[in-house]
Amino acid sequence: MAGILSVILAGGAGTRLYPLTETRTKPAVPFGGGYRLIDFALNNFVNSDLLKIYVLTQFKSQSLNVHLRQAWYLSSLTDHFIDPIPAQMRMGKRWYEGTADAIYQNLRLLEIHDPDYVCIFGSDHIYKMDIRQMIDYHKRHSAELTVAAIKVPVEEAHLYGVLEVDDNGRMTGFIEKPQQNPPTLPGDPDHVLASMGNYVFNSHTLSSALKADAREPGSTHDFGNDIITKLYKQSPVYVYDFATNVIPNEPASNSYWRDVGTVDSFWQANMDLLGDNPQLDLFNPKWPLRSYHPPVPPAKYLDSCDGKRSLVSKSMIASGCVVRGATVRRSVLGFNVEVQPGTELSETVLLGDSCIGQNCRIKRTIIDKDVEIADGTVIGEDLDADKERFKVSPGGIVVIPKGSRIGF
Repeated sequence: MAGILSVILAGGAGTRLYPLTETRTKPAVPFGGGYRLIDFALNNFVNSDLLKIYVLTQFKSQSLNVHLRQAWYLSSLTDHFIDPIPAQMRMGKRWYEGTADAIYQNLRLLEIHDPDYVCIFGSDHIYKMDIRQMIDYHKRHSAELTVAAIKVPVEEAHLYGVLEVDDNGRMTGFIEKPQQNPPTLPGDPDHVLASMGNYVFNSHTLSSALKADAREPGSTHDFGNDIITKLYKQSPVYVYDFATNVIPNEPASNSYWRDVGTVDSFWQANMDLLGDNPQLDLFNPKWPLRSYHPPVPPAKYLDSCDGKRSLVSKSMIASGCVVRGATVRRSVLGFNVEVQPGTELSETVLLGDSCIGQNCRIKRTIIDKDVEIADGTVIGEDLDADKERFKVSPGGIVVIPKGSRIGF
């Protein structure tokens, strides 16, 4: 079997997710009650039986490193590993200057393993993918680089690298984050084909391209801006359609993928989990989603002292939570959240380890960890008032920073 090395880029600062990234790197942000963003990329590799994985870290990586140690340790008795690699400044006293530079500064890792193929994936998207199917596509087409792509609305084109392909799937055009007039799909002027930021390279092609880019004056050392834009013009670069990827025990047409780069998209991705038949199935035993689960008891729903019953509907409640005579609708509660009597939570995401007092009304809010909210607090009903105390996203989502004490 050909040697395959996997690299996950997990060094992003995630400034658009602030204040959720005030104290942690973006891939370490909790999601969906019991996961971190990076868990989805890691599960994709592990479930695809690709078990030689480097995770390149950089900014505010402590909580990410702790999570990797707790959730993703592989026995040293085999040649499998999931190793975090901090920015080591091997090429001089500088941080990573782009996605391509992050790999270039760690070329020694490729030389040690001498793989035939290198998978380079992002760490902060929500999706499932059998990566072996993409590698097989890469081999069948004798590609030197294969880029995973997905169809997105044309109004979102400025957020992505936009691709053009011929009838055989070979890339014929690439524009990184076009600000106007992006090339749309043939016969579909409402959509573009967008890069997912996931790549399969032939190892020698990757090494040569990175070394050439490092010598290029004025390069931003980014895969989109600098590597792909040059490589597709001179080498066989192919595009893998993510919509063709099939997950065991799931509909063939299901191709859920979300970039949670903003507060609004992060909140919406959490809400997507709460439907009767969500596109992202967390319960598929054929594709388990691993993460770290602290040693806490199951969630508990209690009546209040005066007999008021708890009401929980269309919500996800993690272990360690206690809901006491409160109402929780369309919400996601991470580990160890306490909700006191008379409180109403609606369309709210709690990342965990927080206490909500009595008779509060909270809607369309993201509450980070270690937050205490006093009795009678109202959040999400008067956004003008909320803006004076908290960050409010363009979509009207209120964000409570980590460690806040509200109303005391």
